[in-house]
Amino acid sequence: MNPIRSFRNWRLYNETVRELNRLNTRQLDDLGINRADIEKVARASI
Repeated sequence: MNPIRSFRNWRLYNETVRELNRLNTRQLDDLGINRADIEKVARASI
């Protein structure tokens, strides 16, 4: 993987984790996401 793509993927992962961590538990439940699954969901987004 080239460095630019790696950086973009890293940035997207971190942004997704930050955004999901800002949501409260009820909002996460509405999305069908458990707080323990945030990192897994973020990895799937890249």
